[in-house]
Amino acid sequence: MIRLSQLFRSSALGAIHKPGRGQLVPAFIVFAAGTGFAGHHGTDTTPKKPWNRPPSNHPIDELISEARLEFNTLMGKRSLTLEQAALRYRERRGRHPPPGFDKWFAAAVEQDAVIVEEFFDRIHHDINPFWGLAPHEIRRRAHGQAFMVLVRNGKARPAQDDKETHFRQQQWLELVQKIAPNLPDLDMFINHMDESRVMVPWDKLSEHVAAEQKSRRLLPPGQAITKYSGVADVDDAPRHDPVWLHGETHKFWDHVRDACPPDSPGRKVSALPTFNVSIEFPMAPMPEYTYKGYVKNFTASQDPCLQPHLRGMHGTFIEAISMSTTEQLMPLFGECKLPQNNEMLIPSAMYLAEGTRKEYSGGGARGGPWRNKKDGVMWRGGASGARNKADHWWHNHRHRFVQMLNGTTLSAVEAGDEDAGPTFRLLPAESEFYPFTARKEGTLGAWVATWADVEFAAMFCDPPDTGPDGKPLKTCKHTDAFMKVSAGVPFERMYDWKYLPDVDGNSFSGRYRAFLQSTSLPLKSTIYQEWHDTRLMPWVHFVPFDNSYLDIYGIMEYFFNHHDEEAERIALEGQAWANAVLRKEDMLLYTWRLLLEYARVMDDNRDRLAYVEDLMR
Repeated sequence: MIRLSQLFRSSALGAIHKPGRGQLVPAFIVFAAGTGFAGHHGTDTTPKKPWNRPPSNHPIDELISEARLEFNTLMGKRSLTLEQAALRYRERRGRHPPPGFDKWFAAAVEQDAVIVEEFFDRIHHDINPFWGLAPHEIRRRAHGQAFMVLVRNGKARPAQDDKETHFRQQQWLELVQKIAPNLPDLDMFINHMDESRVMVPWDKLSEHVAAEQKSRRLLPPGQAITKYSGVADVDDAPRHDPVWLHGETHKFWDHVRDACPPDSPGRKVSALPTFNVSIEFPMAPMPEYTYKGYVKNFTASQDPCLQPHLRGMHGTFIEAISMSTTEQLMPLFGECKLPQNNEMLIPSAMYLAEGTRKEYSGGGARGGPWRNKKDGVMWRGGASGARNKADHWWHNHRHRFVQMLNGTTLSAVEAGDEDAGPTFRLLPAESEFYPFTARKEGTLGAWVATWADVEFAAMFCDPPDTGPDGKPLKTCKHTDAFMKVSAGVPFERMYDWKYLPDVDGNSFSGRYRAFLQSTSLPLKSTIYQEWHDTRLMPWVHFVPFDNSYLDIYGIMEYFFNHHDEEAERIALEGQAWANAVLRKEDMLLYTWRLLLEYARVMDDNRDRLAYVEDLMR
């Protein structure tokens, strides 16, 4: 298998000249566009389906084409020297890089990392609000919290009063230990929960962001300093205790709403007073982020503020498993968050522990050739995402996902029995969206049954149903009439299928990186953000779909109907890209750079701390 890093090493510039175009094109793009993949020659593996081929100007064709052009442009910005990296940092951030930037870049070059400044937008989105807090206040808020990683004198350790190291904390501790010799002293307060925890109301956060923008300045190089002050002044300080909100899981939307922009649709609606009502299912795609029914802006598609219907259609807003949220800006690190949350994102502990947590990856193998895979969709998982209760289970997103990909349920709804599918609604036959034959003719259920293998492996009832022996059952009495529980599928067997959808659980899905590194095609729907989002391009490395799941049928109809090669291309290009930019080396480099920024923003001399050596030569 050809790896993307090898392709970049094939040229000193990381790009090759494409004849007749007069421009540099990243080697990866030319490789992907100019060569065929295994499975494209010989036997025709295109699925034969009982409907007419869609028009050649299918919206997904346009989305793929535009995404490739955008990715091509982005890759043209790759920094290959320290001087380029520092220049592009200053152009994009409006200030000098932090001290230690040169050592970080040298390590990136040594690890053959792909450095594009836009890949690190996530860091600055997360850090910038803290420029609106006094440095001492940031240090004070971080000190003495539970689940801490401390860096002192080039060494990382857990806080002394931590009686045991949580799994997530241990993974991040080991990561920071590898880079600690290159870090100033600092305190990392780490979120060990599934749910994100810091959510500052919009008005207050806007003040912090405005303060950061006002502080941007490229000070004269002669005024810069490189020595960090450290955090010793708070070592003996009492722990800061913000107000943590608990027990409002069923009203969580109201806190999200307060973090939405004033003119957004989500700001205008409150949490549902009760969930013992029918769902409010959108009967058309959201124009804010879709193009002719399909996701065009993946970042916007993650935003609940643009989708007020999600207050009754995603488990996060129904009744999450736990809640411990503060509206005060706390320097908390976590592995995922809603767009409205304010944690600083670091790579998931599940990704870091891939070698020991095979339930999230399946081990080292990532599937065989595309042509040998089953031509369909595979998903197994638990009914997580919210408490699975008899009075609101039909509002949970995973229940909806399973029902919408169950042929029997779809056929019953098509026949007029809406009660068979309380989690969703079907578009009327006359709808202008997704105009393929199976939907128009009312044979959607029969068609989906031919390619979807999507079932729960456990229901997680709340409270648990028990059998005659008193032991908890995998099934739930309140959902037995709507869905069955199937045997689990070993993770590595999922790679036998071409299409692997990935949806949220209690928060993000720990499977995503493994899916990206596989020879199957990831289909991704989420409202949660992760560290790697700015280095992945939808329609180039994965296929996005809406959190209503309204578009999933149109997506599958496109790929099944004479677009198998497009699916394979995205799958294999995504795999090559993931193996180049989602490596553990990349996670380490991302965390290293994040912690340099974090150490600077909480330093009393933060306005003068800067790397400027490249300007002094």
